[in-house]
Amino acid sequence: MKIPEKPLDAEHVAIIGMSGRFPGAPDVDRFWKNVRDGVESISSFSEQELMDAGVDPALLRRPNYVRAKASLEHVDELDAPFFQLSAREAEITDPQQRIFLECAWEALESAGYAGQTDDVSIGVFAGAESLSSYFLNNIYPNAELRASVGDYQLILANERDFLCTRVSYKLNLTGPCVTVQTACSTSLVSVYMACQSLLGGQCDMALAGGVSISFPLVSGYLYEEGMVLSPDGRCRAFDAAASGTVEGSGAGVVLLKRLDRALADGDTVHAVIRGAAINNDGSSKIGFTAPSVQGQAEVIAMAMVAARVEPETISYVEAHGTATRVGDPIEIAALKQVFGSRTRKKNFCALGSVKTNIGHLGAAAGIAGLIKTVQALKHAQIPPSLHFQQPNPLAALVDSPFRVSTELSTWSPGACPRRAGVSSFGMGGTNAHVILEEAPAADREASRPIGRRPRLLVLSAKTPTALAAAAGDLRQHLAQHPDLDLSDVAYTLQVGRRAFPHRCAVVCPGASSITSGQGGPADALDAARLSTGIAAAELSVVFMFPGQGTQTIHMASELYETEPVFREKLDRCAELLAPELGHDLRRLLYPAGDCAARAEALKQTAVAQPALFAVEIALATLWISWGIRPDAMIGHSLGEYVAACLAGVFSLEDALSLVAARGRLMQRLPGGAMLAVPLPEDEVMPLVEDEICLAAVNGPSLSVVSGPTRAIDALAERLARRGLACSRLHTSHAFHSSMMDPAVEPFAEEVSKIRLNRPECPYLSNVTGSFITDADATCPRYWARHMRHTVRFGDGVSVLLDSPASVLLEVGPGHTLRGLAQRHPARTSSHVVLSSLPAPKQGRPCTETLLDALGRLWIAGAEVAWPALHSGERRRRVPLPTYPFERQRYWIDPPTLAAGRAKTSDGVEQATSPAESRPADADRRAAAAAQRRPPHLGACVAARDALERTLAEAWQDLLGIQPVGIHDDYFELGGDSLASVRLISRLKDAVGVEVSSRTLLETRTIAGLAQTIRQARSAVVPSRSGRSPLVVIRPGGPGGKERPLFLVHPVGGDVLCYEALSRRLGADQPVYGLQARGLDGAEPPRSRIQDMARDYAGAICAAQPSGPYLLGGWSFGGIVAFEVAQELRRRGEQIALLALIDSGAPGHGFRMSDADDATLLAWFDAELRAAGADEDTAATRPLYSVFTANLAAGQRQLRAARGRGTSAGQEEGCGKGAAAASGSGGSTSRRRCVDSTRRAATCGGSTGRYARDASSIRRRSFR
Repeated sequence: MKIPEKPLDAEHVAIIGMSGRFPGAPDVDRFWKNVRDGVESISSFSEQELMDAGVDPALLRRPNYVRAKASLEHVDELDAPFFQLSAREAEITDPQQRIFLECAWEALESAGYAGQTDDVSIGVFAGAESLSSYFLNNIYPNAELRASVGDYQLILANERDFLCTRVSYKLNLTGPCVTVQTACSTSLVSVYMACQSLLGGQCDMALAGGVSISFPLVSGYLYEEGMVLSPDGRCRAFDAAASGTVEGSGAGVVLLKRLDRALADGDTVHAVIRGAAINNDGSSKIGFTAPSVQGQAEVIAMAMVAARVEPETISYVEAHGTATRVGDPIEIAALKQVFGSRTRKKNFCALGSVKTNIGHLGAAAGIAGLIKTVQALKHAQIPPSLHFQQPNPLAALVDSPFRVSTELSTWSPGACPRRAGVSSFGMGGTNAHVILEEAPAADREASRPIGRRPRLLVLSAKTPTALAAAAGDLRQHLAQHPDLDLSDVAYTLQVGRRAFPHRCAVVCPGASSITSGQGGPADALDAARLSTGIAAAELSVVFMFPGQGTQTIHMASELYETEPVFREKLDRCAELLAPELGHDLRRLLYPAGDCAARAEALKQTAVAQPALFAVEIALATLWISWGIRPDAMIGHSLGEYVAACLAGVFSLEDALSLVAARGRLMQRLPGGAMLAVPLPEDEVMPLVEDEICLAAVNGPSLSVVSGPTRAIDALAERLARRGLACSRLHTSHAFHSSMMDPAVEPFAEEVSKIRLNRPECPYLSNVTGSFITDADATCPRYWARHMRHTVRFGDGVSVLLDSPASVLLEVGPGHTLRGLAQRHPARTSSHVVLSSLPAPKQGRPCTETLLDALGRLWIAGAEVAWPALHSGERRRRVPLPTYPFERQRYWIDPPTLAAGRAKTSDGVEQATSPAESRPADADRRAAAAAQRRPPHLGACVAARDALERTLAEAWQDLLGIQPVGIHDDYFELGGDSLASVRLISRLKDAVGVEVSSRTLLETRTIAGLAQTIRQARSAVVPSRSGRSPLVVIRPGGPGGKERPLFLVHPVGGDVLCYEALSRRLGADQPVYGLQARGLDGAEPPRSRIQDMARDYAGAICAAQPSGPYLLGGWSFGGIVAFEVAQELRRRGEQIALLALIDSGAPGHGFRMSDADDATLLAWFDAELRAAGADEDTAATRPLYSVFTANLAAGQRQLRAARGRGTSAGQEEGCGKGAAAASGSGGSTSRRRCVDSTRRAATCGGSTGRYARDASSIRRRSFR
């Protein structure tokens, strides 16, 4: 009976991303080229190369020593800063884990899913070689290193259990995370498990793969008859001369997704996994390590049943193919058993083995075969399997469905899609088989372009050099792939890449595909044409709305044609205005016939003001739909109505009614004139006569006067005689002058008819030059005065420019306001000023100007809702160049290389003892490490005396960075709270003075720490007893403009955990920590939360005498911070912010008592010991005391709360204006409680994971 075939559907899995590092190939594209071209990437080493690598010469003389291996290049290198690894952490981490981490990132990027991963569940399934040969050969023999780093850190860095979890942690992936270990079949079993997780709904996407790297990299092996390794370093799969394989190193990762979702989401599908299966041989074989015909046949048959395909439809099998005398015949027999039971066709299915190219990659062998086969399906080519001459007589291939592929051939299509099988069999009997099918035809077809709109290409990187490299890579890629759809490229870069600080953007003219000719997108990526910059950590966006005089015929007409959001809003305005104007506004704005007559009509005030309002409100709506929301707004005259409408002061309907009435009333007044005068207000005022009024102050030396035409002309002549270049404005009336008086009262009556609301977004008042008040915004008389009084636009801009890192965006036609803001003397390099639309005579397409502004906004640090740019289109994620890692060498050399030999200048090798070699080895390590000093630290200032040298040596050993300067910041070097425990413990012995974490936080540098130690030695510092619990984590910017944020210690008592968070809040935000009493051992710890609250409230008031206060705390610290807030309220103070970070929300039943104290204390003890601390030392005894005291305080507080029938602190709210952000609202389980307490308890805790959400406790400058 035939297997019922089923079309591709939700039960199938798409491969949407791939990455890898293979012998002779740094990526999957080069890997395919090598395989396609029949390249063997197995290296043969010379005797000298092997001796230089440390191979024993006696071993080389053995006749069965084979000098061959398939090695990887640059495994000693890593872009450690990219993954936020310190130099020391990078050095001790198993290169298998480092390379797998890079490959995981590249797989996500290749699929277009390396953006923020918070809203999608991504699983990780993979495995590595069971023993880290890097650890065994390079690290374990180095006793000094092990003593310095500690066993706990070495286990974390090298144990295979942490291969996948490290990826999940570093890349913030929250799906299932499983390290797989089934020997040679590990990576293909990982693919199977990932598919099961996807189809079971446990994750949205999944990374699957494996890695295997063996050391020494340059080495051979001893051939043994009957074993798996080849006698001559060649792998001859299925050949009569087959006698084994060759050891190789490599890594591969694929990103998987359910096929239906991948197609719906526009992903590039490289191939489809129709079905997969795994099993074990059991005992149906001659020995534990032997393969089994029955086991392999069953797993292949199971995969076909799962895929619902017949063997006849499979035209290629990527075999396990180890080229062993026993293995190959058994594998062929299993395949023949499955295929032969379903078909009598002969030699229709090609066989191949990637091991003939790259050797046996162990745990990564299966993923290498899978990626090879996916590439073959993509390119419709079957690559050759190398070194095949005569078929293995034991395999009987001639009279079978199979033939060995010996040359590159076209993979011809048949009656069904191209399909292939991939096998991987593990020693011990765990087998895996996967059925692949080519991507659906519809997905392989290029998406149809929609229009010829310009597109915005964006790139970012962590360094300027990486950014330049990324632009070069993309430029080359576009030139090499002219058939790519430019819209898909732009979309992928926008939604599929993570935004890093160094950014660039370029607008490419409208085109349906890439061209490499002059002026094409590839040329647009030249450095000279890119907009570049560094994104601000916190950016404020200001909308500026121009007033009458900037309107033109056809303004924003291109947006009306191409942007649905803009068109919809403008259409709505036109419909609402039709009764007011008596005609359709759109016919005036976008006439098909007599443009001159329409342009003249648009100059009329009664038409110009509603037209300008409609275009500006539509343009602002478009910006907001793209994610660009204003933090503040300012309008010029009429523009303030747009700001007020967006702020919710009046509805769109009421705003349009008011603007139309305003225009009609002004239109009825006598004509007049306006004159721009390049003088400050105090020099203009003496020139103002009875008929002339000061209409606007646009800047410190830019004023506008208004009045009757004859009076304005006379004034212009007088000023011209003084040599002042004044200019008449193109207006019909003398706006903002006494000539407007007759319209004031009638307009006030109009305003009184509508509902006025308090503004929901701050904006500047033209009347006062400061932020609008609720009273003014909701007063009809204010809006009446507004049309008559001086427009104080320049004063408003001064207020806006008082905030650092802001973008002032003109939202309307022309560049008038942009010019005023750019010329303002208060503007600095941190203030970006942009226009939305081109100037009338600029000649640039409207959409290009708009996208250029959007790109510059993104460069400055704005968050863009990228999918909204492609509304109405079906865009695809396409493969593009991945991040250009800036790798440096992070490596621990094996001691044998240094201890065994040293070379003289004439090249003669001299034997040295291990003791003699240590200084030279240390010098080499120091020289290599010196190249890794982070460039942003600047010049290194060397230690000046013995104390500073001792401190520098401790920092260097702990952090793995050399040299360390005396002014380098400990935390910028990569130091964290866990490392601080080791540092503090070491310094006690080295300098004879107890150094606290508080001291480390407040001094931060070797110079500062040395000065504190000198003072302690000379008894200059008073007793620590009675010191304030306040610790300055970050002092804030000069001038003290920002209120400090006070953060209460977690249960461990320390505040080092807040250092990373303080950096994310920006340099201007002061952050103070409240450290537990008793940590220094000079006084007993507090044992009641109420006592802590009173103590901390006093310290806070001493630092900031009056509120409102900004408070917060992590875990236990949030509970204490809540009590501090109550204490401050009892003192009559206001709380502006109360941030509970992963704390039990008051009133929601936080059950800390469910955590067993003994369990938590045992865990705390283990963490301290792992960090190098000892309970019996004077330095660590206070840590235990504070921890137990805080636990007791928490228990006491909760018992009291239960006695009152409430949770701790539930009786009182935090007061008006307080905000609470908690990560654990609702009933808290025991496990959650224990985990939360654990994270916060140890000095090794870190709020780095919360730093990403720092914006939740930032205060916008304009609010």
